[in-house]
Amino acid sequence: MPLPWKIAARELRGGLKGFRIFLACLTLGVAAIASVGSVSSALMRGLAEEGQSILGGDVGFELVHRETDAAERAWLDQVVARGGELSKTADMRAMGRAVKNDSRTLVELKAVDKAYPLYGEVALASGAPLDRALAQDSSGRFGAVVEPVLLERLGLEAGDALKVGTQTFEIRSAIDNEPDRVAGGFAIGPRVMISEEALATTGLVTIGSLVDYEYRLKLPPGEQSNEAVAQFVTDTKEALPESGWRIRDRSNSAPGLRRTVGQVALFLTLVGLTALIVGGVGVGNAIKSYIDKKREVIATFKCLGAPGGLIFQIYFLQVMAIALVGVAFGLAIGAVVPVIAQATLADLLPVPTVFSIYPGALILAAIYGVVTAVAFAVWPLARARDIPAAGLFRDIVAPSRKWPRPFYVALTAGALGVLAVLAVALTEDYQRLFAVWFLVGTAASFGVLLLAADLMMWVAKKAGRPKQPSLRIALANLYRPGAPTSSVVLSLGLGLTLLVTISLIDGNITRQVATQLPDRAPSFFFVDMQKAQLEPFNAILDDTDGIVSVNQVPMIRGPIVAVNGVRAGDVEATPDTRWALRGDRGFTYSAALPQGSELVRGEWWPEDYQGPPLVSFSRELAEGWNVGIGDTLTIDVLGREITAEIASLRDITWQSGGINFILVFSPGVLDNAPQTVLSTVTMEEAGELELQRRVTDAFPNVTSIRVKEAISSVSSLLEDLVLAVRATSVVTIVAGILVLAGAMAAGHRHRVYDSVVLKVLGATRARVLGAYALEYALLGFGTALIAAGAGTLAAYLVITQVMQAEWLFLPGTLAVTVVGATVITMGFGLVGTWSALSRKAAPILRSE
Repeated sequence: MPLPWKIAARELRGGLKGFRIFLACLTLGVAAIASVGSVSSALMRGLAEEGQSILGGDVGFELVHRETDAAERAWLDQVVARGGELSKTADMRAMGRAVKNDSRTLVELKAVDKAYPLYGEVALASGAPLDRALAQDSSGRFGAVVEPVLLERLGLEAGDALKVGTQTFEIRSAIDNEPDRVAGGFAIGPRVMISEEALATTGLVTIGSLVDYEYRLKLPPGEQSNEAVAQFVTDTKEALPESGWRIRDRSNSAPGLRRTVGQVALFLTLVGLTALIVGGVGVGNAIKSYIDKKREVIATFKCLGAPGGLIFQIYFLQVMAIALVGVAFGLAIGAVVPVIAQATLADLLPVPTVFSIYPGALILAAIYGVVTAVAFAVWPLARARDIPAAGLFRDIVAPSRKWPRPFYVALTAGALGVLAVLAVALTEDYQRLFAVWFLVGTAASFGVLLLAADLMMWVAKKAGRPKQPSLRIALANLYRPGAPTSSVVLSLGLGLTLLVTISLIDGNITRQVATQLPDRAPSFFFVDMQKAQLEPFNAILDDTDGIVSVNQVPMIRGPIVAVNGVRAGDVEATPDTRWALRGDRGFTYSAALPQGSELVRGEWWPEDYQGPPLVSFSRELAEGWNVGIGDTLTIDVLGREITAEIASLRDITWQSGGINFILVFSPGVLDNAPQTVLSTVTMEEAGELELQRRVTDAFPNVTSIRVKEAISSVSSLLEDLVLAVRATSVVTIVAGILVLAGAMAAGHRHRVYDSVVLKVLGATRARVLGAYALEYALLGFGTALIAAGAGTLAAYLVITQVMQAEWLFLPGTLAVTVVGATVITMGFGLVGTWSALSRKAAPILRSE
């Protein structure tokens, strides 16, 4: 065995005393990253393996407003003729009304044919087959199946009557499982499922109605391989290049959900990496403390002629051996978490998951752990390597500020660089910018906290010598040699900064959604109103008390199919603006500049404009697509493509709660296009339910969206999301507390000696305890103030620059942070101090 290995192995026989915090920090960080990676891999694999059930077919085609034309239907029918199967569904929002108590709510209506579902199975609480539950009975009444939340919301049960549009349905059963539910994206209302025949009797489908038609294909048995599916999609695009349908295959069954899972997994992984880096501070502290205990041994080695390289190798091997133990513990936890999730969360997750051991996620977590250990171990070991034997003892009271040799500095920087490269390179293209900024923010936080720690020590040093002994001792302990100030500020400060940032962002969004948005937003959005219904609708408004304002605009829907002649799929757009090129968009036409819009470039057309098509476009999207005044946009309206020149760019105030569109066309070109009227009504809350009842009774096809209920749904979703994010950020706080405990433990020997000397000089236990309590209070309070300031700045930039929303200062959140950090720091410090005060003076003095 080589000499460094031999000496390192002998010293490790003494156990891992002094490295408990080291192990705990690495274990926590590695476990967090491994757990997130394993669970996200399980979700992604579930999306991949259950893609057919989630999509409802091998290939799906989505059309808005219209069904397939002759050419499109012929293309699908030729697949059926070869042995394939075709299913058609229609999705739209509508109002559901309980007949027995007249309560109403917005519902997500889905009409299905007899072939639905091609894959998977709709499970009903009654156990009956779906086609029988939806069939028309002997009395002529159609059946409907609904999500359980609808029964709770309207106070209904199986067998009761539910009116949708002009048709009354019998609720036959609650839905236990809808296989393709997640493919539809975010839903405001509960699901109501009816038959295709029943939809035609509701009166809901009229010209311009917002209906999504989904056609799902089950390819013939010999054409269901991944390659065959991909080839069929390619052939379809080549055969029908001008079709306005959106094509998805089973490999991308729920792109929105996949994107969300990827973004959440990235954020949680970065939080885990942050916890690991915070733990790296604990690694450095543990090594520094260990080297301090081994200084006599190291000095002896050097006096016997051992070169500095040998010293470094001996202790580097020890550190890495212990690091591998910590990594192994973390991987074991990360491998078990998916099994626990399988037992506890499988029924709560929106997609089927395949829980297993995922080597890729575990290997990545192991690499993160090992590289972090290297990054934070090299520096203190390299300093011990170059300090002469006499200097090792002198370093206790006069620590050297000399940097290690360039090789070790480069090794430390290289390890940190590897962490950054891994965090960025292993993310999707649309996530990389977020990963880069997260890492930049973390690095900047480290720099700020280091400077803040030095500033705190400088202020304590310049504070002079107060007359009160306890305060004088407390201040001196903040800047004395070996003081834990830097370690505490770094470890606890970074975790608190992250928590403050998340809490303030959460608080701002929640306050604006729950309080400010309702104050600005209208009471109702009335959707799918026909032009012929506008006059009687306004008559109802004129006859209603409490109406404050009404706004009505025409609305057409269709996709943006080309930008400057380039098809939408090939347009180079920034990740945060690409959403507008996917799926259908709502747009309108207007002679005047809409409310909530500010013209920033170009000119608005005259009110009597009759020339070629012009369009006013969102400035934010224009910058993301690199287009401007004079460029062209092409939209598709029911199969007809219309190209318009960009005449102006607007800043849109989405927070106004009014009617806003990214595309506003000049009058003339769209006047006769199939369209509906979108109306907002602002009124006193007392009359809202009565107006909703009168409108839905008079116009069954009109969908009434009560803003208060929609905001409640969004708020509930935000609360769940923020709770998950806060729970994850606690990992960083726990890592910081572990490092704090390690920093206190590292200074325990000095605390014992100081307390013994003070007691010999006549200080009482209460006086010594008071001095230390004051020191820890100052340390925790200062760290909390720094974290509160840094977190507030970060949250302010996210809210005002990224989200472009109004900033709300939340002093309560900051107060909780400051008080909590002070209490935690005092608690850990006093626990160690109490044990130091119990030590006898004579044995300590003899040993010194």
